[in-house]
Amino acid sequence: MPYSPACEKNKRPILAVLIQLLNTPGKILEIGTGTGQHAVYFAEAMPHLIWQPSDRPAAFETSWARVQAANLSNLRAPLPLDVTQSRWPVTEANAVYSANTAHIMAWPEVTAMFAGVARLLAPGEPFCLYGPFHYRGQATSASNHDFDRQLRASDPAMGIRDLDDLEPLADSQGLTLKGDIAMPANNRMLIWRAAS
Repeated sequence: MPYSPACEKNKRPILAVLIQLLNTPGKILEIGTGTGQHAVYFAEAMPHLIWQPSDRPAAFETSWARVQAANLSNLRAPLPLDVTQSRWPVTEANAVYSANTAHIMAWPEVTAMFAGVARLLAPGEPFCLYGPFHYRGQATSASNHDFDRQLRASDPAMGIRDLDDLEPLADSQGLTLKGDIAMPANNRMLIWRAAS
């Protein structure tokens, strides 16, 4: 099965945050499921949640074998999701979770993701966005600075996103930043909530 060492390292600290936020029954959409390691681990740890994996149409089957092998009643089959489409295959969710996606998406895709999330969430419901972020145009560490340069050298459309750009984008979609939590390896968990 496809395997990500980074997913294995960060799944426990991410769960420690999510388990506090997602403590009532509901359906969670994961955008950018990748290998499925997070989906399986979180669905197993939080059986009160229905976990819906999704990924780009060209990649959504990457997690299929792991999801199927887990055989969890609250873990759904992965869906193809192109965030730029006005109609998503999921029409309702009580929360959205996405890890390490914003910096590999082009900015129009990031914009589309926030718009799509805003359409899904009812007032007060959370969008949990994990990954590296810049603040006021500055990297938070030398490693994040180097990572950003690598991303942009690979594809100029990619790059670590700056909170100063994300906040007005989110605000335009009725999403308000309610939490910014330091995570291991110079990552953050940004918690946005749909406006009341």
